[in-house]
Amino acid sequence: MKQLQEELDTKQGFKRTLNSVQLLAINLGTTIGAGIFVFSGQAAAKYSGPSVIISFVIAGIVALLSSLSYSELVAMMPSSGSVYTYTYIALGEYLAWFIGWNSVIFNLFGVSIVIVAWSKHVVILIDILSDYNVTSMILQAPVAWNEDTGRFFITGQAINIPAIAITIAITILLIIGIRQTATVNLVLVVFKIITILIFIFACCNYVNRNNYYPFFPPNQGSFSEYGITGMLQACTFVFFAYVGFDTVSTVAQEVKSPERSLPIAMIGSTIISLLLYVGVCTVMIGLVQYNFLDSDSPLFEAIKATPYGLWLSVVMNLGAIAGLTTVGLTVMLAQTRIFYAMAHDGLLPPIFAKIHPQRATPWISILIMGVFCAVFSGVCPVDILGETTSIGALITYIFVHITVIVMRYTHGDMQRVFQVPFGSWLIPTVGSLLCILLMKGISKTTGFRFLVWTALGQIIYFSYGFWHSKQRKLRKSTFVTSAAELLPTVESSGKQYTQNGLESNLANENTENAV
Repeated sequence: MKQLQEELDTKQGFKRTLNSVQLLAINLGTTIGAGIFVFSGQAAAKYSGPSVIISFVIAGIVALLSSLSYSELVAMMPSSGSVYTYTYIALGEYLAWFIGWNSVIFNLFGVSIVIVAWSKHVVILIDILSDYNVTSMILQAPVAWNEDTGRFFITGQAINIPAIAITIAITILLIIGIRQTATVNLVLVVFKIITILIFIFACCNYVNRNNYYPFFPPNQGSFSEYGITGMLQACTFVFFAYVGFDTVSTVAQEVKSPERSLPIAMIGSTIISLLLYVGVCTVMIGLVQYNFLDSDSPLFEAIKATPYGLWLSVVMNLGAIAGLTTVGLTVMLAQTRIFYAMAHDGLLPPIFAKIHPQRATPWISILIMGVFCAVFSGVCPVDILGETTSIGALITYIFVHITVIVMRYTHGDMQRVFQVPFGSWLIPTVGSLLCILLMKGISKTTGFRFLVWTALGQIIYFSYGFWHSKQRKLRKSTFVTSAAELLPTVESSGKQYTQNGLESNLANENTENAV
């Protein structure tokens, strides 16, 4: 076990600069974003109606149980790889690759989703403040997806320049340093939480209780359209709002006192997010009927039912822009650290683990990810990937729960500063089952995209990762060393065996001659 801890400590190059407040802000920066500013209204309008409030509660409970399991692991192994590292140690390299590759879905693609949403809110803000029509050739990707026909179509637009611009800005900030990144994130997080609280307390007096009925609209004949099953479908859809509470586990090597600070940040941010989400949804649904909330800015639609008008709309759009900025910033931060860990183990090219000598950041990895996100969000229809990010997160959380159970037996002697309450089985088992339940709402199209992405990961692993794996090379080196050490012994034994056999033959010949 001492050897395991030493192995984790060898992954150096980062500076421990983050404190507890910055960690909490990083997690809140990741979680509070598109899930509440965009997806909340769409979930109510398309799937659940007013019962979207329950959907956020159920999704929050699933996230909270996962945060408990995460906290036990991150307190034991404060390494930059997060669940990739935990899986590597507990379940082996192959499954660790699967999880590491799976993290790209809800991190890399998740960044693109929120960046496109950021661009839309910038357009809305400009439209509110002026009569200038900014919807032109430079604000939308040239290709989009039609959910009704299940086909791509040409939008007639050219490129999403605002999405590309904010991606470049985030990339530069991440390269500059973790301390500067954490400071900017903290300021933006405080601002967006203030705007959310303003919305809740300013608008609660104008809630119409009739808008809550029927709380579960009658089912329309399919699993996803209203009723109890529609509420469950909405759980899967809004679970994206909680994805990111584990972000701080990826910067564990840059944290002061990680064994204590990380569990507090993970559990605390999940609880705060849950309370804010329920508060916003309760007020939003109470202001207008749920069928009017199918919008890229549902809170803006809800504000129209109040006398506040322009000023509150401006404040909420600024809050949304700040919130989506922090999500893009912190999610990109998390994925570059996972790339670093995978490259350190040889599963990705070593360029992903290269640390800038002055800035102490994996700058090449950040640059590569920034270029990918800029191109992808600028020209591709990323809106179709929202549900795909949720399935990626749910599978990851299932592995976290399993790892907790496995390591209680395989690494029982490791010190656990934080332990999942109620034993090693109850919460991880319940958490895994709830994750599986939420996956019930995944559409066939989303499942197909996930399988294609997984197949691509297998090709990359067996083309590069398997052959460059440090673990495989170590096993091979150990085998060769053991064989080399064993060879003299075998040769010595053979000689001794031959000498004994020769002496025995001579004795037999002497006996025969005597006879």
